[in-house]
Amino acid sequence: MEHGDLDALIDQASEKLPTDELMMRRLKKRRLALRDEIARVELELSPDEPA
Repeated sequence: MEHGDLDALIDQASEKLPTDELMMRRLKKRRLALRDEIARVELELSPDEPA
């Protein structure tokens, strides 16, 4: 849910002029970290071999 919120915030912020580049970089970095965390949790939850 937080990842989707960040996507929306980044989209809104990128439409504004001028954009705050530092804020955009921080938001994108946080979004990437969340995406990595989601992928890690999904790997932990999925079994290695079919049952």
